[in-house]
Order: sequence, then C-alpha cells, then structure tokens
Amino acid sequence: MTYRVLIVDDEPDILEFVGYNLRKEGYEVYTAANGRDGVEKALEIIPHLILLDVMMPEMDGIETCREIRKHDNLQNTIIAFLSARGEDYSQIAGFEAGADDYITKPIRMNLLLSRVKAILKRAEQASPDNSPAPDPNRSVMMDRERFIVIKDGEEIVLPRKEFNLLELLYSKPHKVFTREEIFSQVWGNDVIVGDRTIDVHIRKLREKIGDEHIVTVKGVGYKYEDCI
Repeated sequence: MTYRVLIVDDEPDILEFVGYNLRKEGYEVYTAANGRDGVEKALEIIPHLILLDVMMPEMDGIETCREIRKHDNLQNTIIAFLSARGEDYSQIAGFEAGADDYITKPIRMNLLLSRVKAILKRAEQASPDNSPAPDPNRSVMMDRERFIVIKDGEEIVLPRKEFNLLELLYSKPHKVFTREEIFSQVWGNDVIVGDRTIDVHIRKLREKIGDEHIVTVKGVGYKYEDCI
C-alpha cells in the first residue's frame, strides 16, 4: 500500500526537504504552501497523513486543522503538527483542533521518518475491517466501518484519535484503563505527547457523547459505562 502524505508549510525549504525524504521512503507526497491551499488539496487527494505547520500567515495550522475536520471524508486522515512551538498550551490547542500528533522543529529527519512510519502503522493496525458490527443492545453504538458513534439515533463523527480512545474504553465496559495503557494502545510507546493529551481527548468525548459514559477513576485512569 502506498500512503499519501500532504505537507502544509509556508517554508519552501521544509516542503522540499521533508518531501524529498518521504518520497525516498516510498510515500506519495503532495505539498501546499498555506492553509487554504492545504484544505483544498486535502479534499482533492484524501491523504492518509497531513504534516501541518502551526505558524503560517493568513490561515494558521490550528484554523486549517479545524477546517479539515469539518469534512466527513477527512475524519480518518491523520493530522500531525510540525511546529517550533513545543509549549504544552500549544500542543493542547492542536489537539483541541483535532490533531492526532505533534512533532517539534527543528526536524531531525531520521526521527521524523520513524515517527511517520509508526503513526501510519498504528493507523493500519486500528483498521476497522475486522471489527464486529455495532451492538444494538448498547446505549451508545460504534460503527467501526464508518468511524462514527450513534447515540439516541444521532450519528456523531469523531476524529481518528478520539474514536480510537473511545473504542478502547468501549471494548471493555467497567474496566479501568490506566493512563499508561491508554497512551500505549492509542498513541503508541514511540510517540511522545504531553501529559494533558488524554485529558483533552476525554473532555472532547464527554462533550459529544455525555459525561455519564466516561468515568474518571482518580489516580488511576478512565472507564466506560453503558448507562442503560
């Protein structure tokens, strides 16, 4: 399988440098020099992965990410920010906008290639092709083929990482998953994200499916409750 990767960055050197090295690894690479063109290109090619710069003129990466996530056919696209800003609040803003990962500049190419490979591998392993059909006996249903959640007859489209997190908790109702288990199974041990990453995704899930379904076990982690 040849993965499509879209790089969105206003620095021509980054586009050339990163694009060249990704092509050498066999990826099908596309580029855009600003956020607006990035959204248009994403809708055109439906990439597997978008490497998105945060600091861009006119439409920055955060706004671009929000625009991308408005389109149902781009919900399964993985978005990883490329940014020189490594502050925790910047990462949280990225995850709030719907990003899946955060890679800081300056870019060390061997680490970037390793990260891209790991991200796409985990996405492939999380493929819904062999997942069970939705269970009509549960108050919230997960349609793994379409990456949607159904609650009270309403279809809720989730970004991939939110879906994967909910799917993990949903797979074993009442079981408490530790933060370490969640990081390992949703993000992978080779992906480094901020301590508040899980909290951001949990809060967004609660906003969409209800507080009652996701329970915090203080000092341990989280569990899913059916509430039927």
